[in-house]
Amino acid sequence: MFRLALRFILFDKPKAFGAFMGTVMSVFLIGQQAGIFIYLIDAMAALVGHNTSYVWVVDDKSTNVNALSLIDKRIGYELQTIAGVKNVYPMIISGGGAKFSNGTTSGLILVGVQAPAYGGGPWNMYLGKKQDMIKDGAVITDYYDQKALGGLKLGDYFEINGKQVFDAAQTKGIRGFGGVYAFTTIERARYLTNIPNNKISAFLVELKNSGQEEAVIGIINKKFFGVRAWNGSDLSKETISTVLKTSGIALSFGTIIGFALVIGFVIIGLTLYSAVIDRIKDYGTLKAIGATNGFIRKLILTQALIIGCCGYVLGAIITEIFRIGVASSGTIINYPIWVRFAVVAVTLLIALLGSLFAIRRITALEPGQVFRG
Repeated sequence: MFRLALRFILFDKPKAFGAFMGTVMSVFLIGQQAGIFIYLIDAMAALVGHNTSYVWVVDDKSTNVNALSLIDKRIGYELQTIAGVKNVYPMIISGGGAKFSNGTTSGLILVGVQAPAYGGGPWNMYLGKKQDMIKDGAVITDYYDQKALGGLKLGDYFEINGKQVFDAAQTKGIRGFGGVYAFTTIERARYLTNIPNNKISAFLVELKNSGQEEAVIGIINKKFFGVRAWNGSDLSKETISTVLKTSGIALSFGTIIGFALVIGFVIIGLTLYSAVIDRIKDYGTLKAIGATNGFIRKLILTQALIIGCCGYVLGAIITEIFRIGVASSGTIINYPIWVRFAVVAVTLLIALLGSLFAIRRITALEPGQVFRG
């Protein structure tokens, strides 16, 4: 069956090439858009996603870690008294405006963490170390944000909200959603963003035993007014859900992926249908000498699967080249294994559904029709 299907495909190389390239285009568009969507989702909850080992305590109205209201610093002392709590780390997350020596400006998200534990970040250190943020005026930026930050180099001075700072160290691959991350000490973050000494954005609660997490969260949510405790993974998911609900990101990417599916379906379907019409006498002859409709269906489906598999392989290769290419600019895309399997399944489904046009036409054919006139 495979050899016969291949001979049918190669009989009309232009049509086979058209169906093949339609599959490649569809696979690439699906892979590209899915990859960028995954990258954005990771960026939406980057701070929480890399700190899920903590219990997060934030204001009781917020479901998005990128938009937290300030809470009373004294709550931290009360949290420390809860049985099972090992340490409590305050954190500040605030927006700021940066101005650079070349005259360019940029917005950034300033993250203030407490030394010496530095709960909440930074991570993925590339140049320097976390302790470098202790130096007077020091902040830590990301290597991939150099262009966005006016060509900033390690050691360069610039301004945040009109106050002088310098780039003391760099991470590599910490990507923010809607802004560039810069890390510093919590005291300097207060100074740079004019946040009062008695206010913070969040507390990161370290537990003595991870098995106590549910009990500690329950105590905080029951006894503390104005704040809410979250499991880190739950807050990460809620942040992503909130951003997706309040933006058109999911609709935008879903529409493009939908078009990619339609492109593959239509191109494969019309190409196979056209190929069947061109070789209708051959199919009619097969039926005349005893081939059943089941055999004909298998023959057409096999052709579709061959085109789908070959198209997927080249499409996946091009998608991987794209992934490597954008990684050099800081767009780090990591495809989960389930996404790769999903693209394979969708590609084969497109090929099989596309073959239905041809199958419906040929199974309705009476063998004698091809020999008349």
